[in-house]
Amino acid sequence: MDFGIGFLSNNVMLPIIDLFYGFVPSYGLAIVALTLVIRFALYPLSAGSIRSMRRMRVVQPLMQKRMAEIKERYKDDQQKQQEEMLKVQNEFGNPLAGCLPLLLQMPVLLALFATLRGSPFSGVNYSVNLQIFPEEQIERIQPQAFATSPQNIYIADGNHSPISAILPGGNQLTVGEKTKIQYQTVEGKSFDSLLVEHPEVKLTPAWKIMKGEERVKIDAEGNIEALEPGEVTIQGTIPGLAADKGFLFIDALGRVGAIDPDNTVHWDIVGMIVFFGISLYVSQMLSGQNSSGGNPQQDTVNKITPVLFSGMFLFFPLPAGVLMYMVIGNVFQTVQTYILSREPLPEEIQKIVDLQEKEAQTIDVKALPFEPKSSKKKATG
Repeated sequence: MDFGIGFLSNNVMLPIIDLFYGFVPSYGLAIVALTLVIRFALYPLSAGSIRSMRRMRVVQPLMQKRMAEIKERYKDDQQKQQEEMLKVQNEFGNPLAGCLPLLLQMPVLLALFATLRGSPFSGVNYSVNLQIFPEEQIERIQPQAFATSPQNIYIADGNHSPISAILPGGNQLTVGEKTKIQYQTVEGKSFDSLLVEHPEVKLTPAWKIMKGEERVKIDAEGNIEALEPGEVTIQGTIPGLAADKGFLFIDALGRVGAIDPDNTVHWDIVGMIVFFGISLYVSQMLSGQNSSGGNPQQDTVNKITPVLFSGMFLFFPLPAGVLMYMVIGNVFQTVQTYILSREPLPEEIQKIVDLQEKEAQTIDVKALPFEPKSSKKKATG
């Protein structure tokens, strides 16, 4: 049994979608609701990561200075040097501590991403690999039914089933042999019979030969005829129920790419890509990630990072519904970062900062944007 990404998607994400769609019949609102529910559920983990990173950025200059002093003081005593460095790490905190909350929430976010890339928001692809042998090698073939991994397909609003692509006679053929790719549930019910129960729904599977086009022939019904020996890969696609449905300014939730092959520009997707880049930059600014301490090269990298991350969606396009989720999630993260950046620093960290000020050490600790100022006045000489 799958207890990974597929389990979370099928047993957590899809029920939430069905629940919200039951209240408001809009798959666009279902994406918004699902994103917010998951983000609020992960808020404690995400907040822990943000607090840890903020803490480390504040104390990092002090920690680096202490480490440099220890290396110089105990340069001839490696054991003592390691002991003192460990004490400093215990005092300031482990820089890797902020990664654990991020790692813990990754499976859930990946499951959310996978859910929005599938039915009903986008077409679902099945990959069928064939091996074609010469007729005289027919004895090498051992007939054995072939089936792809099942994927959840929405047959109608709120009604979905795990569907597999199957070849009853197996995926090994001889030249001249014919077979048919069929879709069916894990219980063995055919996809066509499910569609008969919902005549208002038009989900017509499509087929595309990805490899070995000269070796097979396939028609719109999935009937295959083997022509030449070799390996063949066929991709079957079941369209998403809501792929052509719009939401707010988005024309189609399942549309992939900002520019069509005929150079038609979809400004709704372009707008989301631009807004994603802006929200990423604002989030980076609030978290202090764009503060490099005067390093011009790092400043340049920080400035172009949002451009690169958002621009990649032009070359590696995603369905519009997935882009919408990423924009909403990024806005949520930005607001969360803003709120947490206004919290007072932990008392022990504030004491460390104040102590360094009193000792009149020249340490350039640049305050993060919106970071609350210390209520204590600096000691005057």
